[in-house]
Amino acid sequence: MINNSALSKICSIKTLKDFLFLNLGIAFLLMLFYCPTCFLSLEGIRNILPDFIFSFLMSSALSMGGYAVEAYFDNKISWIEFPVKRLFLTVVIYLLYSFIVSYTLSVMYGLLTSDTLTLQNISWTRMLENTVVPIVIALVIISIFTARSWLYEWRNAAIETEQLRSEKLAGQYQSLKDQLNPHFLFNSLNVLSSLVYENADKSAAFIQQLSRIYRYVLDMQFEELVSVEEELNFAKNYLSLQKIRFEESLIFHIKIENNKDLYLPPLSLQLLLENAIKHNIASMEHPLTINIEEKDGKLIVRNNYQPKITKDSENRGIGLENIKKRYALLSKKTPLVIEMEKEFLVELPLLSLNK
Repeated sequence: MINNSALSKICSIKTLKDFLFLNLGIAFLLMLFYCPTCFLSLEGIRNILPDFIFSFLMSSALSMGGYAVEAYFDNKISWIEFPVKRLFLTVVIYLLYSFIVSYTLSVMYGLLTSDTLTLQNISWTRMLENTVVPIVIALVIISIFTARSWLYEWRNAAIETEQLRSEKLAGQYQSLKDQLNPHFLFNSLNVLSSLVYENADKSAAFIQQLSRIYRYVLDMQFEELVSVEEELNFAKNYLSLQKIRFEESLIFHIKIENNKDLYLPPLSLQLLLENAIKHNIASMEHPLTINIEEKDGKLIVRNNYQPKITKDSENRGIGLENIKKRYALLSKKTPLVIEMEKEFLVELPLLSLNK
């Protein structure tokens, strides 16, 4: 049972010096328990010295056996997958080992310390009595080793599970962000293609503004959160871009006073503004009005509700769903969508870096 693996485990968990001091301490406590007065004189110490050495050897053998059993089963049977099987085999094998070792050491101790005891007259049955205390000590030792081994494996399993969960969430979040980049570019190019035929000057101004905005999209694609200030600057640029196209058919107001140390998932505003423009009528007779304001730790985006019927009407919830999923991966807070008869409103919870 005592193999190289056990010895290497001893060296890796405790230095040999610590191991020796631990078992010397156990032997000392046992001697103090059985004969406290023996330590009051040099003669008493001399008398208990053989018993002290025997206790030290017994404790060392039992401790090393505990390391050996745990080292062996750590690579064979998982506490997480087979806890009952692991506990049963650990206890049975270690107690069997402890019985054999304690019985052998008791016999050797009796033969070495007694002038009258020989192999011919030794009472093998009586020697069993000497294994009772070592077995009790073995139960204590194996309880400690078992609890320690189980806690270590449970902790490692918990850490591994959390790492896998974090990697999975990071992958999901990146996948959601990857939807935004081509989505934004595709819609912008569609708008540009129509402007080219309508007004060359407008299309040129649109391209210049689009290049500045798209730089922000590229810079933010690897960020989990961006400051409200950055997102608002982007919103202003994005709405200014749309003003090139819609002129007085689009009206917007941004009223944010205190946005320090508050954050949003990147391009959240872009999706909301794009939805508002894409799915509502915007004309000189019926201008589209968009308001952005902050209230009670939430960024509120509202627009007058005048929906238009298009082929994309069925897909109007895709952008909102993207925002909700990203919030779910970052925080327990949830965006609120309110659709009224004359107004459409979305509340985005503002986040701090500690979520």
